[in-house]
Amino acid sequence: MAQEKVYPMTQAGKEKLEQELEYLKTVKRKEVVERIKIARSFGDLSENSEYDSAKEEQAFVEGRITTIENMIRNAKIIEDDGTDTVSLGKSVTFVELPDGEEETYTIVGSAEADPFEGKISNDSPIAKSLIGKSVGEEVTVQTPGGDMRVKIISIK
Repeated sequence: MAQEKVYPMTQAGKEKLEQELEYLKTVKRKEVVERIKIARSFGDLSENSEYDSAKEEQAFVEGRITTIENMIRNAKIIEDDGTDTVSLGKSVTFVELPDGEEETYTIVGSAEADPFEGKISNDSPIAKSLIGKSVGEEVTVQTPGGDMRVKIISIK
């Protein structure tokens, strides 16, 4: 039997997924069912775009519910490892060399990655290069756009 994928995440990330799951099950599901009922009342389903759209949304919602349930079931909560090195769940501030601006990212599992909120996946090129490094270290990050040198300023 194939082994299930483990989803490393922070406690806050797991709670956010649980909230999304609750919303999908209690609110969104009912909304979609209501849309399907209304669309059915329009008659002939073979040429009913509202019905088709509602059924597609229902499939998406049910798929998302299944995905989230799997992620929660296989979640591995990230604990602070007590070290001063970059690891999952920690925020790292670095500056691009020679004269870039400071950037801060929290390294999280892929399930809760959101670059717009400053949360990058542990599978990203930046995170892979920074994990295990300490404050003051200079690191070369291999990105699709070419190599980038950064210096770690702080780790929290």
